[in-house]
Amino acid sequence: MTNELREAARVSKAWPYEEARKLLKRYPEGPGGRAVLFETGYGPSGLPHLGTFQEVARTLMVKHALSEMVDWPSRLIAFSDDMDGMRKVPPGVPHQDMMHEHLDQPLSRVPDPFGCGHESYAAHNNGLLRQFLDRFGFEYEFLASSDCYRSGRFDEALKAVLRQYDAIMGVMLPTLREERRNTYSPVLPISPTNGRVLQVPVEVIDPEAGLIAFENEGERIEQSILSGGAKLQWKVDWAMRWVALGVDYEMSGKDLIDSVVQSSKIARILGARAPEGFNYEMFLDENGEKISKTRGNGVTIDEWLTYAPEESLAFYIYRDPKKAKQLSFAVIPKAVDEYYQFLGQYTDQPIDKKLGNPVHHVHAGQVPPARMPISFALLLNLVAVASTDDKALLWGFVRRYCPEASPESHPELDALLDHALAYFRDFIADSLRRRPPTEMEAEALRELDARLSALQEDSDSETIQTEVYEVGKAHPFVSLRDWFKALYETLLGTAQGPRMGSFIALYGIANTRKLIAEALEGRTTEGA
Repeated sequence: MTNELREAARVSKAWPYEEARKLLKRYPEGPGGRAVLFETGYGPSGLPHLGTFQEVARTLMVKHALSEMVDWPSRLIAFSDDMDGMRKVPPGVPHQDMMHEHLDQPLSRVPDPFGCGHESYAAHNNGLLRQFLDRFGFEYEFLASSDCYRSGRFDEALKAVLRQYDAIMGVMLPTLREERRNTYSPVLPISPTNGRVLQVPVEVIDPEAGLIAFENEGERIEQSILSGGAKLQWKVDWAMRWVALGVDYEMSGKDLIDSVVQSSKIARILGARAPEGFNYEMFLDENGEKISKTRGNGVTIDEWLTYAPEESLAFYIYRDPKKAKQLSFAVIPKAVDEYYQFLGQYTDQPIDKKLGNPVHHVHAGQVPPARMPISFALLLNLVAVASTDDKALLWGFVRRYCPEASPESHPELDALLDHALAYFRDFIADSLRRRPPTEMEAEALRELDARLSALQEDSDSETIQTEVYEVGKAHPFVSLRDWFKALYETLLGTAQGPRMGSFIALYGIANTRKLIAEALEGRTTEGA
């Protein structure tokens, strides 16, 4: 770590550094040899979606930012609340009847409906979470709530909850509706008969023994809450976890602001300091609605990685954490191209600009060289007009545009071509509509064809772009934007498109002239 980097990190306005500075204030004399503990929480009650994982990626960005400021040890715990009772069955999960039979049981005790060999539904989803984290090479420690409760790791903190039971009730009861106050308890005992997580009033019998009493199906039961005999209501559970584990930093969604306030009060009642953190804005689906893992209206890990490289996902997660953003398939192409644009800028930037560049945080300071000669948008247009899924044929176009590139020398471009083929097939192919040009547009296309005929086939994109501009300026379009829109709609069948000079250089002048000829003949392509 160079002194220049350390000093630049200490004053950088990039949000991970601003967050890390909260920890410097938390420990003005340093953490005293202990590791600064970061935590992210995960509720495995539904199939994972990308909104779930952004918290892990962003927290790791703060953790790395801290490491660039000071030489403090730090750890990240990815915590799964798999002791939570399954209150409803997520739609789309197989074996719905079987799942309904296990309602209200801890997720860690619900059988795996996917038949993957996991010991529970929670274990299946936890596996997907860990697969995601491992895929990015993240360093983390995975903890499951079920393991912590059953092993006794939480027992001392649970005893403290019972000792401070009345004070905790004083925090929680004012936040509840009147009818809920009559039945609320911070402690949720596990039924000794059917294993369900019970929501019943409890009586504290002996805090040091962890002993409570409650009514279940007309029977009074005395039971220890220690070693897996109960779990806590989640806001109390959250605070207890902070205390038991010694959490220093945890971020959460904007919708949990009130919960953070209440859990922080409970943490103080239990004799600890609430962690640092901030509230990020939520991801929205394509309809502007909050993403829900139960509804499954987001984008899953595998879906994103079908259509884009891993780095584009981390890049999208980094950007504007306090701004509500859409998380849908429509955002993927732009995220890919913006990632490669920032990657291309990184090498020549001064240190302060590098630390503000998203790719510095995406790659934890180990930024690879930029080697993407073609944009994702341009590849999508190539796939569209070439009307083929033959990669060898598509590579022929690519080599003409970028002679030094090959699948062997540019494996990341080869992979991006696979992503482009998949994205085009699933989201673009059925929407293409090439319309006939108007008379004025036809005149402009004829002139463009004439200008292209005078160029060499290997003319570069800038030369071609100049000719395209000149044609647009020579005809009575309201603006050049309208000229390019006409090119996109008549030649490519889309409302938006690439830089035309680059596209023509990639697709070839002769092939582009064929597109113009088809347009002038009035041929349209439905769903091409």
